[in-house]
Amino acid sequence: MDTEITREPEFMNEALPDLVARFRVRHGLFRKELVEATLYELDGYGCVMKTDKVFNPGDTVVLELIMDMPFDKIRAEGLSGLVTERRKHCSNFFYSIDFVELNANGSSSSAEKLRRIREVLSKKQSLKSRRSSGSSPGFRQMA
Repeated sequence: MDTEITREPEFMNEALPDLVARFRVRHGLFRKELVEATLYELDGYGCVMKTDKVFNPGDTVVLELIMDMPFDKIRAEGLSGLVTERRKHCSNFFYSIDFVELNANGSSSSAEKLRRIREVLSKKQSLKSRRSSGSSPGFRQMA
């Protein structure tokens, strides 16, 4: 009996901590809906987000990335993205989005805030991985 094991792409495993994307979806001529989506990957070139809203490859979406911090939030607003890939997962979709119109040298306000979000995210993920690897039976005390 042949059974095929399909492995989910790595980004489907875990959402990025304390980070969401917001965007508006138009419903008719005058009505817009503000949608919040979880992010699964983020780099200087784009992101992977999960939502139940339907986009097609080639569509453009304007994102606001929001990193929740203890006393404030870091916001990168007006990030224009091109939907390059769509994968259905249950009743949702994972979208690969490439950022467009960011300055190549990264000197724009949006590019700077995106860089700051990525730095904080990297630190949070590093701390999380240290905590999870340190929770073994041989727990060591920190001095």
